[in-house]
Amino acid sequence: MNRIVMMVLRNWYYVPFKWIKLCWYAAHADKYTDYEHNLLLRDIVYHANKGGRVTIKVTGQEYVPQKNGFMYFPNHQGMYDMLAMLEASPAPFSAVAKKEIKDIPFLKQVLACLRAFLLDREDVRQAMTVISNVTKEVEKGRNYLIFAEGTRSKEGNKTQEFKSGSFKAATRAKCPIVPVALIDAFKPFDSGTIAPVTVEVHFLKPLYYDDYRDMKTKELAALVKARIDEEICQKICQKCTNKD
Repeated sequence: MNRIVMMVLRNWYYVPFKWIKLCWYAAHADKYTDYEHNLLLRDIVYHANKGGRVTIKVTGQEYVPQKNGFMYFPNHQGMYDMLAMLEASPAPFSAVAKKEIKDIPFLKQVLACLRAFLLDREDVRQAMTVISNVTKEVEKGRNYLIFAEGTRSKEGNKTQEFKSGSFKAATRAKCPIVPVALIDAFKPFDSGTIAPVTVEVHFLKPLYYDDYRDMKTKELAALVKARIDEEICQKICQKCTNKD
């Protein structure tokens, strides 16, 4: 919360105009292209990060497919994750988010601009409808992001189980799956500090349909989690070595 206040105060001259513009875009989402929404959101995130003393370190952008119609699967650490992905991603994307955050100011407008689907985790039928809708959208060429853990980790950079159901839309659309390792994304909003912080976003080599066509979704979920865990471990070990 302290960092959010700092982001707003250090952008006092910028916030009113962009807030009005964001609300307008959110209320009239169908009037704007994914590219136009992406430009606005990236500009807002850039100023928020600058004001909040958050630096985004990105690697692996070359692994993001050049052709649209793929899905991101990052680990989930907190409310800041989506902002990190918006700055780091070289391509526009939409998202699947839990319905509990639909009324949180700012996130509500961001999700509207992303044309996100809101998932009710207690309603199996509604969840299946969301999976079906995401499948159709990906097949049409829209990119999507899903946090396969379902809820944010409470243990920093340690990941939780990746839920197999999160991968059903990808397997049905037969689309590329891009694992994304987020490191220290919990620090900007969940650590209580306003000290400068660096959040790392590492795009990993994608899995194409031929790579996973014979796998069950449970096996696919475990594989994506393992790749992200390996990347997080490697990068944290590198930082510890550099400090020494």
